[in-house]
Amino acid sequence: MDINDFRAWHTLVLMVVFFGIIWWAYSKKRKSSFNEAANLPFADEDRHEATVKKDSNHE
Repeated sequence: MDINDFRAWHTLVLMVVFFGIIWWAYSKKRKSSFNEAANLPFADEDRHEATVKKDSNHE
C-alpha cells in the first residue's frame, strides 16, 4: 500500500462524509428544526418593538 492508495481511500471517505452531510441537511426530519433556527433572529421582535415604543414615549 503506497501513498496513492491512501489518497484514494481518503477521497472516498471524504466523499461519503460530504454526501452524508448533504443528506442530513436536506432530510425532512430536520426541516422543522432548521426553520425554527432560521426564525431565531426574529424571536424577540415584539419585545424590541415594545422597548422602542416605551423609549420613544419617554422623550
